[in-house]
Amino acid sequence: MDLDAARGKISEVDRRLVELLNERARLSLSVGAAKRQSLKEQGAIGEPEVYVPTQEKRVFEKVRGLNQGPLSGESVCAIYREIMSASISLQSDVSVGYLGPPGTFSHQAALNRFGDSLAYVPYPKIEDVIAAAAKEEITYGLVPIENSTFGAVVQTLDAFVDQPRVRIRAEVYLPVTQSLLSRYQLSAIRKVYSHPQAFGQSRQWLDQNLPNALRIEVSSTAKAAELAAAETYTAAISSEVCASMYQLDVVAKDITSTKDNTTRFFVLGQSSDLPTGDDKSLLMFTVDHRLPGALCGALDVFAKYKINQTAINSRPSRQRQWHYMFFVEIVGHELDDNVAHALEDIKSYCLDLVVLGSYPRQSY
Repeated sequence: MDLDAARGKISEVDRRLVELLNERARLSLSVGAAKRQSLKEQGAIGEPEVYVPTQEKRVFEKVRGLNQGPLSGESVCAIYREIMSASISLQSDVSVGYLGPPGTFSHQAALNRFGDSLAYVPYPKIEDVIAAAAKEEITYGLVPIENSTFGAVVQTLDAFVDQPRVRIRAEVYLPVTQSLLSRYQLSAIRKVYSHPQAFGQSRQWLDQNLPNALRIEVSSTAKAAELAAAETYTAAISSEVCASMYQLDVVAKDITSTKDNTTRFFVLGQSSDLPTGDDKSLLMFTVDHRLPGALCGALDVFAKYKINQTAINSRPSRQRQWHYMFFVEIVGHELDDNVAHALEDIKSYCLDLVVLGSYPRQSY
């Protein structure tokens, strides 16, 4: 096939694609209308959920199965991400809050999950994102929960204690690569800004290459880049995305201690989705520390019902000194029979038991 013939066929495919995309969009609007009618018939107040992780997971699994190349499965899913983002924006005015400013890893994770067609709202602190989601000032919020190198994000756990009504709808994994950004050469740098997690991930490199530079913690890696762009003899540990945003040079690439560094995020809303058969749930509770073995008894309940625990963390409850809130992530959905029975049994050991949400298990 010659060049003109190939371009002609591409033009015809493009015409059909545009027609099919708009047909799909019209069907998406019909889905939204059907959801609203169903809510009306039930006497419910409010708007239906437009971001449905269960359906999203089915769509991605289906298109991966249908794909026969030459496009990779990842490429096809990226295309469908934007198709679904545009469809969601047609159904409702959707806003997504994240830890700002623009360019943070939270911002990148939000874009990866929701696409470019929605409205994004940056917040200065993680607790602000969670509070906004709880008060329905935004449709959804996205916050970091843990890093594979540096562990749990305690600001998020603490904010859950203050906002127990917020619900987790989904989890998102983002590979994280930290770089040193500055307007100066390495030898001239006297001060480094970054988020505490980024400092933890890059400590070994800093100890070897900038042992005498002052390290100052700020609210996000993007804020660090913003400050580095404005101050002399200063650098930031941030993403290469921020280098172009804030006109900084990449002085050193990939300075994290481990090369498979990944951060996990939660998507927050007002409700969790239905079970998929492959879910996780996050529980928050305290125990009566005066009762010997109370925590052990609570955890034994999961073994009784053959429920695996994937993470356990604790934070001061701030109710009184030396009193702790426990966060336990389990495999299963709160509506699964074995999980429902376990949650009932565990109440005999736990105080203030809250299911923060159930969500599809995400491969990364």
